[in-house]
Amino acid sequence: MTTSTNKWISEWLGGLGRVTLLARESIASLFTFKVAGKDLLYQVYFIGVKSQSVVLITGAFTGMVLAAQTYFQFHKVGMDTATLAVVGVSMCSELGPVLTGLMVAGRVGAAIAAEIGTMRVTEQIDALRTLATHPVDYIVVPRLAACVIALPLLTAESIAMGIAAGYMVGVHLLGIDAAYAWHNLVRYTGAVDVCIGLIKALIFGGLVALVGCYKGMSCGEGAEGVGRATTEAVVYSSISILIANFFLTLVLGKIFNIT
Repeated sequence: MTTSTNKWISEWLGGLGRVTLLARESIASLFTFKVAGKDLLYQVYFIGVKSQSVVLITGAFTGMVLAAQTYFQFHKVGMDTATLAVVGVSMCSELGPVLTGLMVAGRVGAAIAAEIGTMRVTEQIDALRTLATHPVDYIVVPRLAACVIALPLLTAESIAMGIAAGYMVGVHLLGIDAAYAWHNLVRYTGAVDVCIGLIKALIFGGLVALVGCYKGMSCGEGAEGVGRATTEAVVYSSISILIANFFLTLVLGKIFNIT
């Protein structure tokens, strides 16, 4: 391998190790109840409440498109009433948590990285250390806890909105029989699918917060460094969600014995 390739691999492994250490330190601080209630509530409001509009719109139109595309294919073989079942299973276990995580990564991950990066550039993080305040306790932990709390709730809203929008399109626009469509939805969409989606959302929330905080705390000097950290936070958190989703699908499928 070339020198540049070796350097890239070394930097990637070093960054992965630093993120792991940050996660360990944050979780340890989280379980020792060092989070200020006021900071946590503000972060839950900023991450959860202010992200509702984009999450609900994404969930609604995803459910509508999925219902329409499924109907067009199922109608060819006379399986129109199974359309809503496909929408329900897909939204609960895959599309709901993944798309919600990507939307939150684009909005919240960038904001976290920019805010913490600005604090680093203006030496506010060094000032916290001077005042005997651990930056992880004061900066990282409230955002991590808020993401872990807010993302499953946002995912539940996205799932409900996607199924409702799919039902409206399927029944009122495409003419699917409402009783059979609802019966198949309840029959094939179980609590296991919802649990898988919420577990994925829990982990995705942690990934978004950790990547955003790490990129902000390790950004370069000046406005260029903050901008680069913001871009990398969105890109890396989105890629992390997609990679983690694959492995979580395999692991959770085995745990819940989905066949």
